[in-house]
Amino acid sequence: MKTIDPEDKVKLTITKRIRSYFLTGLIIVAPLYITVAVTWWFINKVDDWFKPLIPNAYDPSNFLPIDIPGIGLIIGFITLTVLGFLGANFLGRGLVKYGESLLNKTPFIRIIYKGLKQIFETVFSEKGHSFNKAGLIEYPRKDIWAICFISTDTKGEVLKKISNNNKYLSVFLPTTPNPTSGFLLFLPEDDVKIMDMSVEDAAKLVISAGLVMPDDSNTD
Repeated sequence: MKTIDPEDKVKLTITKRIRSYFLTGLIIVAPLYITVAVTWWFINKVDDWFKPLIPNAYDPSNFLPIDIPGIGLIIGFITLTVLGFLGANFLGRGLVKYGESLLNKTPFIRIIYKGLKQIFETVFSEKGHSFNKAGLIEYPRKDIWAICFISTDTKGEVLKKISNNNKYLSVFLPTTPNPTSGFLLFLPEDDVKIMDMSVEDAAKLVISAGLVMPDDSNTD
């Protein structure tokens, strides 16, 4: 049996430690760097959209020695808030309905508009309950379990066609590692095991392909 030279053993130990330290540093720095980079990109992108709308007389970059990032983001936030306020009153609702009626009469565009409006209303509505729970379903066969996100109770024609007075749930079955793609499934409520795990933790589990496993103590 070949014995390892003590000097080689020390070198191997040092190499393992250096590798461990490097990976630890990468784990610490990479998420921070990516977060800052994405945030910076988003701020600059919004600035590019909204800063051209600011009159030169009111553009801070014209009378300040440095260009301040985020001005467009602030202007965009104020603009959207004002539009939301106007759209919430009687006159604003009338104008919105008139604009929607014009879009609904336009072929192809109305399909895109209706779909996007429904998505935004579902995701951002204060009354919405989309993806507020994570669950487990047997997929693709019995005794094999997959994580899903609970959308809503199944309603309308879909429920009428498939249900015999049983309650069904509309669930989204995400793919790994890209949870934005997946399958929409309509399942009997009894076939879905609702988890205490938060949607955020379930998403991390899907994206990491099971490498990030939340503890029971992290459940809501």
